[in-house]
Amino acid sequence: MKVRVRGIELGYDDLGSGPAVVLLHGYPFNRSMWHEQVAALKQTHRVITPDLRGHGESDVTSSPATMKDMALDVAALLELLNISRATVAGLSMGGYVALAFYRLFQLRVRSLILADTRAQADTDEGKQNRAAQREQALEHGMEGIANSLLPKLLAPETVARRPEVVKQVREMMVKTVPQGAAAALHGMAQRQDQTSFLYRIISPTLIVVGREDSITPVADAELMHREIGGSRLEIIENAAHVSCLDQADEFNRIVIKFLGF
Repeated sequence: MKVRVRGIELGYDDLGSGPAVVLLHGYPFNRSMWHEQVAALKQTHRVITPDLRGHGESDVTSSPATMKDMALDVAALLELLNISRATVAGLSMGGYVALAFYRLFQLRVRSLILADTRAQADTDEGKQNRAAQREQALEHGMEGIANSLLPKLLAPETVARRPEVVKQVREMMVKTVPQGAAAALHGMAQRQDQTSFLYRIISPTLIVVGREDSITPVADAELMHREIGGSRLEIIENAAHVSCLDQADEFNRIVIKFLGF
């Protein structure tokens, strides 16, 4: 489905019924990343999976796609769907958006799930890497970026033994519009450091990370766990950065258990 919010077309799925859960994908993916989670959760929950601006079926903008803009897009979508409160879950870039959403709309967040993400802003080196990747996307497309990112996204065992998962992740990246990827990279480089804000999070919070995640490693998850009072930390073995695909069954088990509080 598509809907117009805040001047752009936003692609999304709305499946199941019950308490609302919003799943926010990472960069440079789209809502199909959550296929396994939607299948597991739609039996008991209303699951909303938007394509964040510049990704999937959502419009590309020429200006930086900031985490705040993406959070405001999600809020506008939920208003149109008459959803006043929801569990907000995000992986990687989606986690940055989830934190931005919480900062803006605390009372609308029933609970928070932060997967394979971090609260810190980019370092100077990180910003330089994003700038180089922006240039690469705009000049050469997404193929090279997909090739270089893949080994970091999935656990070696997944890469070796599950070609269908490798193919899914690669296709999401290659199909992302280069201008959309560039706008998101620009937005992530500009994002606010949320570390000093974490102690103010009072909604029930689940933090999930793959043991082999080298992009947002376990130490980043442990920092969020220390700062967010009462939060739960789950480390998934044999999973890297895209833990929801690396170990979908275990990811789903952890999330379903958490949603019951």
